[in-house]
Amino acid sequence: MRKILITLTLAFSGSLALAADKVPAHPHILIETTMGDIKLELEGKLAPITVGHFLKRVDSGFYDGLIFHRVIPGFMIQGGGYTPGLDLKEDDATIPNEAGNGMSNMRGTIAMARTNDPHSANTQFFINVVDNANLDPRSNRWGYAVFGYVIEGMEIVDKIAAVRTGPQGKLRSDVPMVPIVIKKMVRVTYD
Repeated sequence: MRKILITLTLAFSGSLALAADKVPAHPHILIETTMGDIKLELEGKLAPITVGHFLKRVDSGFYDGLIFHRVIPGFMIQGGGYTPGLDLKEDDATIPNEAGNGMSNMRGTIAMARTNDPHSANTQFFINVVDNANLDPRSNRWGYAVFGYVIEGMEIVDKIAAVRTGPQGKLRSDVPMVPIVIKKMVRVTYD
């Protein structure tokens, strides 16, 4: 049984390494929101699994029409999992946690949201509005995997972080009272 598990682990690791080779080193993403545009640069070399997972959803249009559903001033803005009607939209594809890749949860970084299970990141992400080094991994716990940076539009992130929030539906009091919609999320290509 142990030999089978080792073989499966090696095969899985090999397929991730192969997939990581196909991930662009520094893809740029444009997030068009109802409050303005945010441009990201992702770190495909430092977080290849996370970036590959995120790009697959961007390319499929998964994020188009979703909202920033959790906004906490002085902390972060989170999106990528709910419709404007607060219906959950996720798939079953979770990914291994790539925290500890050399990037820290500093102001302007984008990281994957997850549950208490460190390997439960799915579609939701957050952008840090302050330095949140407390979200980085420690010797006794997993952290939250940073996989890119805001390169334009941090003023829009700050504007989103300042909106009025409250309880809505089954979600906590961190939901913007007026939905902040991700109109479109696309890769930016340069000629």
